[in-house]
Amino acid sequence: MATNWGYSINKDRQIDLDIADMQVCKAVLAAEPSLNLCISCGTCASGCTAASYTTFSLRKIILQVKRGETAGLAKEVSHCMLCGKCQLACPRNVNTRNIILQIQKALEVYGQN
Repeated sequence: MATNWGYSINKDRQIDLDIADMQVCKAVLAAEPSLNLCISCGTCASGCTAASYTTFSLRKIILQVKRGETAGLAKEVSHCMLCGKCQLACPRNVNTRNIILQIQKALEVYGQN
């Protein structure tokens, strides 16, 4: 008779960058090198209009792109209104509007959802 102690083994959540699909990240970096300046501080999210009404998070999107996680990215990016508030707030002068546009273009080219 096995005793259940209420513990279980969690699914592994590590990101293996050796096997991640980095096509979108490379395409965005080629068109907008300021992506590398982003330190994911979250300042862009503080004044984001889209984040006020949806689950949009530019910080999360940039992290996903840098990690090669493109599943569901097209839907998230579509929430951006390209108002530019994030770009004005960014302490590192990251061109966030162009990053969003380049992500959309790269997702169209590589056919990922």
